[in-house]
Amino acid sequence: MKVYLDDTQPIFQQIASILLDEIVEGRLKEEERVPSENELSRFYNVNRATVRNGLQTLLDADLIYKQRGIGMFVKKGARNKLLAERRKKFEQDYLRPMLEEAKKIGINSELLIELIKRGEV
Repeated sequence: MKVYLDDTQPIFQQIASILLDEIVEGRLKEEERVPSENELSRFYNVNRATVRNGLQTLLDADLIYKQRGIGMFVKKGARNKLLAERRKKFEQDYLRPMLEEAKKIGINSELLIELIKRGEV
């Protein structure tokens, strides 16, 4: 898990993002318990309410669920859902603009594929 937080965005969002990355990268598996509010607040040395807001973000996104008296767990299908969302965002944020720019400057698809294979793009 990422050890430090910074000033780039609110702390609760950073905690949510860290947990999302843990799910996507397979370190937090489906049906596995998510670290508790207390564990996360101690680890990051932040207020429990801040951690609660981060966890609530994941609950609202239907990626984790609560089991009363036991804790929160990664929902089945959460990783696939996140991967699909990230692939779509990757296409919108990176691929489409890259393809548009390639077209503007005269790079055809064959050359673009070759550049990608060589790792030059």
